[in-house]
Amino acid sequence: MSDSPSTGYQVLARKYRPATFADMIGQGTMVRTLKNAFDADRIAQAFVMTGIRGTGKTTTARIIAKGMNCIGPDGKSGPTTEPCGICPNCVEIAEGNHIDVMEIDAASNTGVQNVRDVIIETVAYAPSKARFKVFIIDEVHMLSGAAFNALLKTLEEPPAHVKFILATTEIRKVPVTILSRCQRFDLRRIEPEEMIAYLKDIATRENAEVADDALALITRAAEGSVRDAMSLLDQAIAHGAGETTAEQVRAMLGLADRARVMDLFDHVMKGDAGAALAELGAQYSDGADPLAVLRDLAELTHWISVIKITPDAAEDPTVSPDERTRGRQLADALPMRVMTRAWQMLLKAIEETSSAPNAMMAAEMAIIRLTHVADLPSPEDLVRKLQDAPPPAPTSGGGSRTAVSAPPAAPQPSPAPSGGGGPQAALAPAHAPEAALARYPDFESVVNLIRANRDGKLQILVEDYVQLAAYRPGRIEFVPAEGAPSDLAQELGRRLQLWTGARWAVTVVNEGGTPTLRERREAGDRALRDEAEEHPMVQAVLHAFPGAKISQITARAELEAEAAEEALPEVTEEWDPFEED
Repeated sequence: MSDSPSTGYQVLARKYRPATFADMIGQGTMVRTLKNAFDADRIAQAFVMTGIRGTGKTTTARIIAKGMNCIGPDGKSGPTTEPCGICPNCVEIAEGNHIDVMEIDAASNTGVQNVRDVIIETVAYAPSKARFKVFIIDEVHMLSGAAFNALLKTLEEPPAHVKFILATTEIRKVPVTILSRCQRFDLRRIEPEEMIAYLKDIATRENAEVADDALALITRAAEGSVRDAMSLLDQAIAHGAGETTAEQVRAMLGLADRARVMDLFDHVMKGDAGAALAELGAQYSDGADPLAVLRDLAELTHWISVIKITPDAAEDPTVSPDERTRGRQLADALPMRVMTRAWQMLLKAIEETSSAPNAMMAAEMAIIRLTHVADLPSPEDLVRKLQDAPPPAPTSGGGSRTAVSAPPAAPQPSPAPSGGGGPQAALAPAHAPEAALARYPDFESVVNLIRANRDGKLQILVEDYVQLAAYRPGRIEFVPAEGAPSDLAQELGRRLQLWTGARWAVTVVNEGGTPTLRERREAGDRALRDEAEEHPMVQAVLHAFPGAKISQITARAELEAEAAEEALPEVTEEWDPFEED
């Protein structure tokens, strides 16, 4: 006894593939444009269809090919956007074996020789049976540069009996020279409302009971792709064995219950690490993938953040009414800075979990981090609390860095010129022009000159070892500090003469020296530090963070100077190269 042959099962995505433009959903703009073009007999020589996976690019190409070549049941009809589906041309094109409609997979035929053999060498021949010879090139962006170049001329000036239809998911990879020769149609994602209605209609035709919330889950997982949605519906019907619930779809997709994800999110935002870990463990025990849970948390964070900006976003048809209410409540309760911080941490956690040897352990660590920072005060709140706190006694010790802005110390007056001399005069007294030396009225201007000439070694020596005794333009007298090089006076005088063009008398004396520039600067820093430590805000910070210390003090004038340097100069006049003088 032999088994009777059984008909092969056809998946829903193929069984319900649109045969005409009327069967397509969500692409009204493209359908209307093509209908008008066919009615006006303005059919382009080449089309390019672009969009995400599963939106109908290849299906649209086949419908166009059928419409161009449909002869109707009577064998006399012309091009139409409503192919009959029963004439020989329509049947053979639908089955993919029409001799004049060639589908080329550019992913496996990328080379220039493939283009020459399949297209260029055959376009000159008239169609054997159809009205037009149609070349459908799928994933056209996979063609090589040489293949695109070989296609250019034929695509621009094809014979009257040849039409090209290109399809791609990566439109930016298609050369602009190709795009400029085609009419472009962007197939958009299918809106959730349209997708749910379409899936419900398909389920009804298949005599399958699929709950509305299960259809919503499938729609959300499909992300606007009809083919993905049909494949998931096919799987869900088989999984549910005639009656499919949302719980079954969640189990099939490895998703956590949306309400439970919100519970987990609520525990995290409250900083309750114990409850958050318990909920994560319970979802894991029920079959939820830890990585999927983190992705659901990220999706929920994004959705709540959008609701804060656009309240209408809560009206999502893929979300139940109870979840919409909770979403609005969370959006009202959580500040945006908390949401953005959680978003960044979840993105990092998803990346770590996807590559971790144990996904559950990585997810648990991510939850612990999220709950730890959830209740941290914002910088504004921290400053407000510190301002309201009574000033405690200052503490000291190693710890975190605290930068304090304080008024700059009063500049030290330049020492008055005084007499004196010594045996180590570097150069003879100068009889230089007064105008040249008048640009350096004090010793600070000399230091600025050294700095401007970028002589770092000399600048350090002057700041560390020159205890100025007297100064006037062209003459410097100083007491060398301990450790000063013996030739410091000669080197300083030589450099100043080189830079100014005038002779300088630099003399070493034995008494009357004032503190060096470095000593004065350190004394000023100590005064600023003492003043900063007495400030009530600083005392509050040191009290709130035991072990912290002041590591750097920046004067307000320095901050303003840095901001001024970073600011772009104002453009007062634009130069036009084509403007005549």
